[in-house]
Amino acid sequence: MMQLLDGKQTAETIKTEIAQQVELIKATGGKIPHLAAILVGNDGASETYVNSKVADCKQVGFDSTLIRLPADVSEDELLAQVDKLNSDDDIDGFIVQVPLPAHIDETRVTLAIDPAKDVDGFSPTNVGRMCLGLPTFISATPNGIMELLARYQVKTSGKHCVVVGRSNIVGTPMSILMSRNSNPGNATVTLVHSRTPNMAEVCRSADILIVAIGKPDFITGDMVKEGATVIDVGITRLPDSSRASGFRLTGDVDFTSVSPKCAFITPVPGGVGPMTRASLLQNTLKAQNLRQQFKD
Repeated sequence: MMQLLDGKQTAETIKTEIAQQVELIKATGGKIPHLAAILVGNDGASETYVNSKVADCKQVGFDSTLIRLPADVSEDELLAQVDKLNSDDDIDGFIVQVPLPAHIDETRVTLAIDPAKDVDGFSPTNVGRMCLGLPTFISATPNGIMELLARYQVKTSGKHCVVVGRSNIVGTPMSILMSRNSNPGNATVTLVHSRTPNMAEVCRSADILIVAIGKPDFITGDMVKEGATVIDVGITRLPDSSRASGFRLTGDVDFTSVSPKCAFITPVPGGVGPMTRASLLQNTLKAQNLRQQFKD
């Protein structure tokens, strides 16, 4: 029987656990975790995402700060704001919401963030520490996927995991995490991408298939073997005149043809997305302890 990996429900459980830890921090006179976000311009998707993060902070009892900057802000002005947050001892972690306007170098901004406050886990320092298995911030989407696999007790040890997509944010770190000597982990990992000539064949060999390429309904039933676990990271808005909204959300996996073959599968929406948000809260909660470990 196919079982849904319910990211929405699991994320709510995680947020309840975090809220309980925050209550304990308050009761013992500790510092309340404080997450800040910088939002440049008025991109609709970014606005929605950042506002959801502010709401998540309120739900679990975190302090939060949202800094809005105009779309025409200069790169130097943005970097000055990043430096200010780096130096603010009350801020435990912060994010700069992407995408940024075209005139701003996202790489330069990422490099400017103090790795000890980089709760997105994008900095080279945090990526390097992840590769070495050192305490660090793991980027939220891969971390959320690992959490989901763990909580549903999906067996990964000795399994063949195929990761579709090699982005720095999802695909590449996911391949590293799944191959590490950990649980979840200990899988044999194959990373496929746009230059892989026999992608369908490789995908059919996967016990665990993780798809993050941003191509709606790319993975179809003939590319998945019976009993596989399928993690769909993609989410795309497609026109749909049959719905009141005028659109529908779909992932990189054709759920209709793939789900009957699966042991486990994530829905879209309600799968990986909520886990990404919950992982950002987890990173913020551990930021104070990690900062000391970075110093040591």
